[in-house]
Amino acid sequence: MAETTIPMLPCRSSLIQPVVDFYTALGFRTTYLQKSPYVYAVVERGAVELQLYGMKDYDPAASHSGCYVLTDDVDALHTAFRAGLKAAHGRVPTRGLPRIGPLKDMSYGVRQFLMTDPTGNTIRVGQPISEDQSHRPAPKETFARALHMADLFADSKQDLPGAAKIIDRVLGLTDETPTPVQKVRLLVLRGDIAQRMGETERAAGLLAEAAAVRLGPDESESAADTLARLADLRG
Repeated sequence: MAETTIPMLPCRSSLIQPVVDFYTALGFRTTYLQKSPYVYAVVERGAVELQLYGMKDYDPAASHSGCYVLTDDVDALHTAFRAGLKAAHGRVPTRGLPRIGPLKDMSYGVRQFLMTDPTGNTIRVGQPISEDQSHRPAPKETFARALHMADLFADSKQDLPGAAKIIDRVLGLTDETPTPVQKVRLLVLRGDIAQRMGETERAAGLLAEAAAVRLGPDESESAADTLARLADLRG
């Protein structure tokens, strides 16, 4: 027997067309679209199928719904999705709704990014990069732990003020110093958070500080994803 799981995601009824357009920009085909007597849509991209059902009073800002998509080439999908959204919107949306986040190597052995559609559904797209994908304890080292927790607050919990507080605390320490790579990662994440919170001047200062950190060749390679994110945020 061969089984298939198909996510069914809620959608504010009045947003069904923007949602369908969002997935179209990502390369999905709309295989079913009904607007009355109730709203329902099906979008497909290769083996990935998502079904969306309408709710009249659904609040996208309060949404906690979503699903996880596993792939064997997360970098290619991230590039394709960013290109599609830029073509559709004239820019890559990184805050508000819809939005797409950066690629990150997670502590549980997955390389992933998050994207959220116009009605608040968050789709995590990931690729296993380790045979051990079990959830591990948060790092104990001060700055590694701060990065881990701030990432969790910013992306998984969507608690931007909480994430900012974590980073601001460790960047203000006087008895401990992050490595250059850790400092860049902390500053870029904090700048990203500031942008998403509408703090334009604060974000610009943080990102400029990150760009000024000197990294050696090996450090630059280690921080490649972060440096790409830095360029994107400053561009």
